[in-house]
Amino acid sequence: MQQRKFGKLGSVSSLTLGGGGIGQVWGETTREESIRTVHKAIDSGINFLDVAPSYGQGEAETVVGETFKGRLPDNVRISTKHHLGKVPEGEVLARLESSLDESLKRLQLEKIDLFFLHGMIIPDTYEGAAKGTPRAQFVQEVRPAFENLVQRGKIRSWGISGIGIPSALADTLNESPAPNAIQCITNLLDSPGSMHTYTENAEPRKLISLANEVGTCVMGIRAVQAGALTEKIDRDIASEHPEMIDYNRAANFRHLAQEMGIAPAILAHRYALSMEGVSTVVLGVKNCAELEECLQAEEAGTLSKDEIVLIDQCVRNKHA
Repeated sequence: MQQRKFGKLGSVSSLTLGGGGIGQVWGETTREESIRTVHKAIDSGINFLDVAPSYGQGEAETVVGETFKGRLPDNVRISTKHHLGKVPEGEVLARLESSLDESLKRLQLEKIDLFFLHGMIIPDTYEGAAKGTPRAQFVQEVRPAFENLVQRGKIRSWGISGIGIPSALADTLNESPAPNAIQCITNLLDSPGSMHTYTENAEPRKLISLANEVGTCVMGIRAVQAGALTEKIDRDIASEHPEMIDYNRAANFRHLAQEMGIAPAILAHRYALSMEGVSTVVLGVKNCAELEECLQAEEAGTLSKDEIVLIDQCVRNKHA
């Protein structure tokens, strides 16, 4: 599998196994099947696992812990997260460390490679519906807390979720020290779907470009937009749900995939892997069969410029 540069972590596989699927966020599976999926990912060359406590109330982290019993294969990287929000002054470090310690117990590890702030960073004066960590608290407490954990050897590096308000994320990327990594929307619709809970335009490609400028590594998420870019969404959601709206938007894309003789999910993953500035694409698979489809996409390679233009035209993308 192709290896791509990833800052302080050296290089990582172009695909990352995410914890959403094995944590049963994207539909039911079993722990046994999840463990088989992790083994298959590693055996296939994936060397990055991205989990979080919120994926199945610790299930994704427990799966990784049960898979390796604290003995990770050489060069396998692990990231996890904590959803902080706005907390009373002086409590940030304690909350981050407490969450990290619980994650380490489930993972059966003593330290991790990458620790993310899992949630939005919002402007200090923000009055919208979106909930998150105010910029001032991030600057004054969160970033120093992350640096503290790095200095004490509990994490190797830290990052932020790129699903929040773009202006606040841009301000955060432009400051020093910048995050080592950011997780950005990486799909052909440029859509965060149900995660778009703010009024600003998402503009994920601008965020990816800025991250590259400041040396922050990009992990691409939502390559199939929570199922909207697959043949069929495998869970019951209402017609007005953002993911179903995106599924309907992608009708022409599915027709194009059929004409090309490629499964929509494979084509969507190849598109994400072809996006400039993305180091690794995080998979939301929940079983070996879904993983195999993604491995086929990686093996098929990136798309040509003409193929990308064709896809963009069929979904009427308007890149920022």
